[in-house]
Amino acid sequence: MPVINLPDGKKLNFEKNISGLDIAKKISKSLSKSALVMSVDGDLKDMDSIIDKDCSIKIFTSKDPEGLETIRHDTAHILAMAVQELFPGTQVTIGPVIQDGFYYDFSRKEPFTQDDLDKIEKKMKEIVDRDEKTYRKIWDRKKAIEHFKNKGEIYKSQIVESIPKDEDVSIYFHGDWHDLCRGPHLTSTGKIGKYFKLTKVSGAYWRGNSNNEMLQRIYGTSWSTQKELDDYLKRIEEAEKRDHRKLGKEMNLFHFREESPGSVFWHERGWNLFQKLIDYMRSKQKKAGYKEINTPEILDRALWEKSGHWEKFGEHMYTSTTPDEKVFAIKPMNCPGCVQIFNQGLKSYRDLPLRMSEFGKVHRYEPSGALHGLLRVRAFTQDDAHIFCTEDQITDECLSVTNLILEIYKDLGFKNVLLQ
Repeated sequence: MPVINLPDGKKLNFEKNISGLDIAKKISKSLSKSALVMSVDGDLKDMDSIIDKDCSIKIFTSKDPEGLETIRHDTAHILAMAVQELFPGTQVTIGPVIQDGFYYDFSRKEPFTQDDLDKIEKKMKEIVDRDEKTYRKIWDRKKAIEHFKNKGEIYKSQIVESIPKDEDVSIYFHGDWHDLCRGPHLTSTGKIGKYFKLTKVSGAYWRGNSNNEMLQRIYGTSWSTQKELDDYLKRIEEAEKRDHRKLGKEMNLFHFREESPGSVFWHERGWNLFQKLIDYMRSKQKKAGYKEINTPEILDRALWEKSGHWEKFGEHMYTSTTPDEKVFAIKPMNCPGCVQIFNQGLKSYRDLPLRMSEFGKVHRYEPSGALHGLLRVRAFTQDDAHIFCTEDQITDECLSVTNLILEIYKDLGFKNVLLQ
């Protein structure tokens, strides 16, 4: 006889095991229609999950973040389902929820086009209209691996193999189509609604490794009402008008070239703006007691090994071997060089706190698919600072540097800054 504790403090007693959907019906008819997902003692579950013990339950609708996230998760599944109905032989890999939407990665020889996205979107709406029942099964691990291999779903079989042995192999069905997934999900495809839009296609390496196959990633957005979808698309349209890459070209500030991907070619006007920003930062830091330094861009591998960067960050560093077989790396960050300046000569506690700043040019290898204008690059100037102080000075230095950061943000127009 499960006793169900509700968020408002009320308790519901049932004589036998009961589903989340029946609990919603017991609370109110309107809630049963709008219920999408529930939490059981804090864990999100499908609405048709069976409750067989005393617990606390909270039911979410499309007005709740948990409900909207579940809608987006289901929409990602319906995207994959539509793609495989339209393009048999396409392999599906992963399809998570992201901010404001979702994506799904596919393995397919032919590239997806805008016309394909339109067809897929139309097919997705057909699947919503079909209102296919959604349900969950737990499979034996060996059965799941063999099943996906026999279907030609090599990536899915690899994912199953990587699941820890103490975890269930959870399979969700939408009608006959099914996918490996932890869930939770809605009770049917019709619950999703049609307030979604496929937005773009990009490349993505399998498991983020550039040595693996390049997959095709389809992005989309999904909302609980048409107004929310329209408002979002309007915001994106306005943001694209102010895209810094577009403005950089229109205002003759900078450009990028394939000969040096991820590196900025600054034009005169853009470089002047860049230097004014450095002049501003230099004056703020000087006033705050920072001493400006400059360190080499190329350093011996031994120093990077000593600092720990070689082990943790080596694959993202540009390296070169000289004729005398020494290995050097272009610095991806300024820290080791700054520490060498601190190490030079004797220091007394009376010299502390010692604040050092540097406008250091750094280079990091970023995957081609991750590059994005000035926001994700391979070469950039790092406005860096290091503070050497005693333990007793740490609190004051943290407060000082935090206030400096907030002051700079305010000067640059950022007024509601949240520190976490």
